[in-house]
Amino acid sequence: MADQNPLSRPVSRPGSSPAAAPGSPRNASTEESLLDEALDKAMGEVSGMTPPQEVSLKRQWDDQLEAELEAALAGFDPRSVDPKRERPKKAEKAADDAGKPGIASQAQSQNARKGVRTGKVIVARGKSLFIDLGGKSEGVVPINSFEGEIPAPGSTIEVVFDHYDPSEGIQHLRLKGSAIEANWDNLREGVVVEGRGTKAVKGGLEVDIDGIRAFMPISQIDLNRVENAADYVNQKLKAVVTEVNPREKNLVISRRELLEQERAELREKTWATLEVNQTREGVIRSVKNFGAFVDIGGVDGLLPIGEMSWSRVQKVEDLVKPGDKVTVKIIKIDMVTRKLTLGLKQLTASPWESVEEKYPRGLMVKGKVTKLMEFGAFVELEPGVEGLIHVTELSPTRVRKISDIVQPEQEVEVRILKVEPDLKRISLSLLPAKGKDAPKADEPEEEAEEPETPPIPKPERKVPLKGGLGDRDGGLFG
Repeated sequence: MADQNPLSRPVSRPGSSPAAAPGSPRNASTEESLLDEALDKAMGEVSGMTPPQEVSLKRQWDDQLEAELEAALAGFDPRSVDPKRERPKKAEKAADDAGKPGIASQAQSQNARKGVRTGKVIVARGKSLFIDLGGKSEGVVPINSFEGEIPAPGSTIEVVFDHYDPSEGIQHLRLKGSAIEANWDNLREGVVVEGRGTKAVKGGLEVDIDGIRAFMPISQIDLNRVENAADYVNQKLKAVVTEVNPREKNLVISRRELLEQERAELREKTWATLEVNQTREGVIRSVKNFGAFVDIGGVDGLLPIGEMSWSRVQKVEDLVKPGDKVTVKIIKIDMVTRKLTLGLKQLTASPWESVEEKYPRGLMVKGKVTKLMEFGAFVELEPGVEGLIHVTELSPTRVRKISDIVQPEQEVEVRILKVEPDLKRISLSLLPAKGKDAPKADEPEEEAEEPETPPIPKPERKVPLKGGLGDRDGGLFG
C-alpha cells in the first residue's frame, strides 16, 4: 500500500537537483545545501542582487575582533606590565574621584575634619545654632554645648568638625574642647569626652562616660604628678580618647593630653602679651631649693628665693606651696630662651626707702643676730633690713671667734655707725659711744672733744749726779 502522507513525499525545489529516488538513502548534507541554495536564490530575487559569496558569520566576527585588537595593541610592550603592581593609594583614588560629580562635595566635607575652624553665628533655631563657615558652607552646633549665654548672631566662635549628614547636606559641629555624647559608634581617637571618676583602681582611675566604663592611667590624670587617684573620685573630668576598641569594650582616656593642648594654645597667646614690670596672676607649680616655678597662663616663670620677700627666707616652703595662687611681677624676659624671672617682694614697698630717717647715725636700737661670718655678724633691725657688726666693733679686745661674742637668734642692742641706702648697707657696733652720749634721732651728732690737761712736772732729783755739776761750779776742770 502506497504512503498517503504528503509530508513523506520528496519535495522538488526550483533550481535544485532532482530529488532522490524513492527508497534511496537520504543525505543530510545534500538536503542542507539544497535548502541554502533555495534560500539564497529567493533573497537575490527580492533584492535584485546576485547572492553574495557564502561566508560563515562566526568567522566574520572573529576576523573583525582580531583586527580591532591588533589596532589597539599596536606598539604595546607586554614586558612593561608589572604583575605585582600595587593598588592605587587612597590619596590617588581621592584625587581621581575629586573630578567626579557627587564625590567632590564629599571630599570637601572630609577636609573639614582637620583642625579648628572659625565660624560666624547665623541664628539659633530649635536645639541647634547655625554657623556660617564661609564658602557657602554651613554647620550646626548643639545649643546645650554652651554653659553660659548663647552667642549672638554675628559673633564668631571656634568649632571642630564632628560628622557630616548627607541626607541634610550639613556639617554637624561641636565647640572647640567640648565633649561629645559618647557611644561606641562615635568614639574614636582624639575626640573629647566628659565623665565622672567612679573608682580608684590599680594604676589609675575608672571613669564613667555616658554609661561607658573608661580607664584613665594615673600618669594621665594631671600635668603634675598624682600620688593618689582617689582624690579625683566623684569629680567631673574632661579627657581625650587615646585608645578605643568597641569589640572588646576597651576605652582609654587622658586628661593630661587635653590639659597640654589647652596649655600650648594659651602659651602662645600669653607670650604675645608679656612685658617687663607687668603684674600677673599665677599658680605655684613646683617648689625647689632655689625658688619656685609659677604658671602665669601657660608660661612657667622662675620666682627666685631672693625675690620672694624683703626679709631673709630660709626655706621656700615657708612662703609658698604647690597649688598656691600668687600675684607676681615680671622682672626679666628672655625671648630667645623663653625664660621669665618673676618677683614677689616687688609688689610691696621696700623698707630701705626710709632707713635714713628711721636709723640716724649714733642711734641705739635692738636687733636679732641672723648670721655669723668670719668678718662679723649680721643683725636684723626689721624685716628686710639688716646691718653688719664688723669684727672690730664686737669687743674692745681682740676677737678670735665671732661665736664667743654673739650667737644666732640672739637679741642685741647695737649702735648705728653708717647708713648707705643705695647699697642697702648699715654698719653697726656693739661698743659704747666715746665721749658724750649718743644723740637722739632728731638731733645731729656733734663730735666729742677731749679736755686739755697740763703736762705732768718732772720730780726733783735727790741724789747728786756723779761727775760734778757742770757749769754751775766752774766746769769739770775748773
